Amino acid sequence: MKVSNRGCIRRLGLRTLLANRTRNIVAVLAIALTAVLFTSLFTIALSINEGIQQNNFRQAGGWSHGTFKYLTEEQFEELKGDPLIASWGLRRFLGMPTEVPFNKSHVEIGYSDANNAHWMYCDPVEGRLPQEGTNEAATDTHVLELLGVEPEIGALFTVTFSVDGHTTTQTFTLCGWWEYDEAIVANHILVPESRVDAVLQEVGVTPPGSDGMTGEWNLDVMLRHGARSIAADLEEILENHGYQAETPGENYISIGVNWGYTGAQLSDRLDPTVAAIIVGVLALILLTGYLIIYNVFQISVAGDIRFYGLLKTIGTTPRQLRRIIRTQALLLSLVGIPAGLLLGWLLGGVLTPVITARLNGVTTVVSVSPVLFAGAAIFALGTVLISCRRPGRLAGKVSPVEAVRYTEGKALNRKGKKRGKGVSLLSMAWANLGRSRGKTFLTVLSLTLAVVLLTLTVTFTVGFDLDKYVSNFTASDFILADAGQFQTGGDAFNDEMGVPEEVIDAVNAQGGITGSGRVYGKTAPALEFVTEEYYRSMWGRWNTQEQLDSMVAFKDRTEDGLLADRVQLYGMEPFALSHLTVLEGDLDKLEDSDGNYIAAVYGDDDYGNPAMDSHWARLGDTVTIRYVEETEYYNPDTGEVYGPWENVPEGASYVDRAIKYRDVDYTVAALVMVPYAFSYRYYGADEFIMGAETFLRDTGTDSVMYYAFDTTEEASAPMESFLADYTGTQNPQFDYESKASYAGEFESFRSMFLLLGGALSFIVGLVGVLNFFNAILTGITARRRELAVLQSIGMTARQLRTMLALEGLFYTVGAALLALALIVITAPFVGPALNGMIWFFTYRFTVWPIAVVLPLFGALGILIPILSCRAAQRYSVVERLRQE
Repeated sequence: MKVSNRGCIRRLGLRTLLANRTRNIVAVLAIALTAVLFTSLFTIALSINEGIQQNNFRQAGGWSHGTFKYLTEEQFEELKGDPLIASWGLRRFLGMPTEVPFNKSHVEIGYSDANNAHWMYCDPVEGRLPQEGTNEAATDTHVLELLGVEPEIGALFTVTFSVDGHTTTQTFTLCGWWEYDEAIVANHILVPESRVDAVLQEVGVTPPGSDGMTGEWNLDVMLRHGARSIAADLEEILENHGYQAETPGENYISIGVNWGYTGAQLSDRLDPTVAAIIVGVLALILLTGYLIIYNVFQISVAGDIRFYGLLKTIGTTPRQLRRIIRTQALLLSLVGIPAGLLLGWLLGGVLTPVITARLNGVTTVVSVSPVLFAGAAIFALGTVLISCRRPGRLAGKVSPVEAVRYTEGKALNRKGKKRGKGVSLLSMAWANLGRSRGKTFLTVLSLTLAVVLLTLTVTFTVGFDLDKYVSNFTASDFILADAGQFQTGGDAFNDEMGVPEEVIDAVNAQGGITGSGRVYGKTAPALEFVTEEYYRSMWGRWNTQEQLDSMVAFKDRTEDGLLADRVQLYGMEPFALSHLTVLEGDLDKLEDSDGNYIAAVYGDDDYGNPAMDSHWARLGDTVTIRYVEETEYYNPDTGEVYGPWENVPEGASYVDRAIKYRDVDYTVAALVMVPYAFSYRYYGADEFIMGAETFLRDTGTDSVMYYAFDTTEEASAPMESFLADYTGTQNPQFDYESKASYAGEFESFRSMFLLLGGALSFIVGLVGVLNFFNAILTGITARRRELAVLQSIGMTARQLRTMLALEGLFYTVGAALLALALIVITAPFVGPALNGMIWFFTYRFTVWPIAVVLPLFGALGILIPILSCRAAQRYSVVERLRQE
């Protein structure tokens, strides 16, 4: 027979709740503390993520989700209407100024529509974007400062810049400007699209030009699905229109995923191991909240067990008892969770600026995302409901008779075993832990979590590898070069950019140099010979099938059908060679000036893994390099020979061919990867490396592209000061890079994780200590009659405190041993996972934090029981014996 008694159960739950105000306050505080834990952690995590993303966007040059690169106008019009695209923007690159005053600044001139300008942080604070059909331009205050132009609407300024190798000088009228942001790599001068077309026509360049990008249409997009799967969405858009981004060819279109979105980075790297780590961290946080609330409800049910037994005598079912407890939990949550959300967000807002202050260039953002509050509330409410399930089952199982006789720690329906062994304080303390094994396990676990988190935090931070981090940006302590060599998209290396010996001598005169070497760059034309299939696979990335056919048709061929293609050559002294990553072979042969040995340069992917399909040469292959000594130009349509470059008519079509040259054969002695810091810093041709003497002998050139050197630790700071002054005031044509600047960024990054992990460990440790205090205090309270009986038959107060202190030590030592076991067991899995997830991480097994916290936990294990015992002994033995 069903009885409608839900209202009665709700009223009973509410009135029972109101009858115990002290318990309510403790429970609300526990729930609020859980919500504070979740909200503060989510606030810090989301705020740092948003701050890092904002900084990433500024470094990446914008916050659009992705880009379809180097499109024709027809492809642009076709793709922009795809339903997966929420909004789009157009960007067309025109050229770059590279001469003084722009030799140390990356400035791009081109067209961007309103959407694209907004996504690139080019929103004028004064004025507006340029209008079509005018000579207007908008730029930032840094460009105006370099030009010596005051930011005033209507001011004229003139810029000389290169358009696909053609130099032009143009005058613009300033129509708007925005503030310079030093974190943004590229500065922009935005002009109308009509001006882009006019300048291209003026210099005789037809998109995409010889560089494959000048004047082309770049489609930047925001996706309807957001940043969850940028790469997959871009590829699906291409597939919808019959294109692909995998294999260069007729239907190939290059795409770019905005690496600034951490969600996009995570989806790229999300393998089962990384997913398991993320789930593990979330489970750890959830377990921490569970430990806070569970003890409160467990203690509450234990205290009211007689009441629940009496309810069962009048017909209350176990399900109804569980509903009473769940109703109380929900009512308490209505108060505790909103308060915890607010306090947690305020705490996160205070901690976030402290943490981000330790990160260079990370924008301080305090997130107010609805996901933050919804996630924290769901976590907190879920934790409350999970935490009250077991106490609810306990209340439902107890019988009325057992409830009357119930004492905390005495199992229901459990029969004890008689032991014949002697009794000591140590054995009594150990036996007491076994009386409520669940509570003992949870208390030990809560303390263990704090130790494990602290150990993981230290392991995480000490695993950050400075050498790996710095090597991604620079190879030696210092690198000196022409300022243009450090500018992305600047001029190709030429003989005017070489570092002269007098500059190198000035550096060497400072002393303290422990090793140094020159990296020579090619400044004269040189060719290699490749198969047509390989040529098309490489150049098909940037050219249509028709363009490829035209390019192949005018290439010189050998008798066996190989095509002559341009090649980039390096000459390296031993110091520079020692910084290469050798994939196969031996670099020592390159130092043999009498032998013709060469190393083939392979590219790598985003994670530093070699791309073995990026070069055709293999170990032991013979490579023929053609050194061009004289070139003539001719009209490919009419066959008219122009002769040298000076004779080519302006605007005429032309193709070049070698008429005087030397062919030299080399043997591939090694396959290598070149650090970015020592590379040409642009791509588009196969690369080979020679020893310095072989390079000077065969190329006939001696232009130093980089002078790299290491210094003693004592000489590092003086050298940094010298180079800053020398390249800033004495010889501004040159610039330098140093490890010290990147090392500073690394230390701030590592200290941020140490602070964040330390804060998390402190919060979890506080939870552990509170649970420990709860366990000891409730154990003493629930056993007050039992302890009084022990004292009544002769146990002294000192022996009682000693026994309780031993119980506390068992808790803390057990937590330390469990933490050690967990760390040892998980090390073989966590180490490789972290190494694979973070490119500059090297796992180091670390357990010393356990030894550091063990004395602290030991002191707590002694002090808390002693203080709790003293509080309980305010009443006499007789009074405690009379208490129920």
